[in-house]
Amino acid sequence: MFFISNAYAQGSAPAGAMDIFSSPLIMIGIMIVMFFLMIRPQQKQAKERKLMIDALNKGDEIVTAAGILGKINKITDTYVILEISNGTEMIVQKSAINMLLPKGTIKSI
Repeated sequence: MFFISNAYAQGSAPAGAMDIFSSPLIMIGIMIVMFFLMIRPQQKQAKERKLMIDALNKGDEIVTAAGILGKINKITDTYVILEISNGTEMIVQKSAINMLLPKGTIKSI
């Protein structure tokens, strides 16, 4: 007991200090903030991507998820046939398309 002092219980904390995070209004506020900071931007980005994929036409130049550049030769419901070089075609899923390029991009590379 020479080096260790006795530990005594402290008094209770003030009533308002512990109740701030147990309030239902604070929890609802946190959920609203999470929605606007995380979920809403993801929904907006998914909507823009769907609009871009729906607007694809024959002759558009795109980049796939694998980084392959190509020109669209034919579009079906779920697939796109790309011309990746003269006489070389490739079939990819529409969901693999990442970006629509401006016309003439492939020729300038």
